[in-house]
Amino acid sequence: MVGNGTEVVLFLLGVRINKLTAVHRWLPVIRSLAPMLKELSEDAESGLIASRTQLYGARELTLLQYWSSVGQLMDFAHGPTHRKVWQDFYRFATRGSEVGIWHETFIVPAGRYESIYGNVPLSGLATHGGLTPIGRRNDSARARLGTPE
Repeated sequence: MVGNGTEVVLFLLGVRINKLTAVHRWLPVIRSLAPMLKELSEDAESGLIASRTQLYGARELTLLQYWSSVGQLMDFAHGPTHRKVWQDFYRFATRGSEVGIWHETFIVPAGRYESIYGNVPLSGLATHGGLTPIGRRNDSARARLGTPE
């Protein structure tokens, strides 16, 4: 299924452990993610469509989040739960370079996307907007998304 909302936001958040032995610095940062995700997943009005967490090696954890709008993402970012986590991050992580964070935000106007999954569990946008059926060999992503050839 190709989405047809007004906007879709992909928010990527990463935590990188720069010094594995500094558990007292990075463990609180990683533990702070669960309450935020729990709060968002329990609130149907939060705007979070879906979230997925991936581990890259022994040092980096990345959250992929799909949001209904930038406004809802910003509301959460400026809300009390995130504010507390951000304050905790500064308390634990800014005394050195043992742990770092990064994030990227992608705003997709007109909410045009497709989700194609073959022989894997549904995740991300596929859990929200359904799937694009795998079509014939000559079926193209350009045609499904309505972009010029």
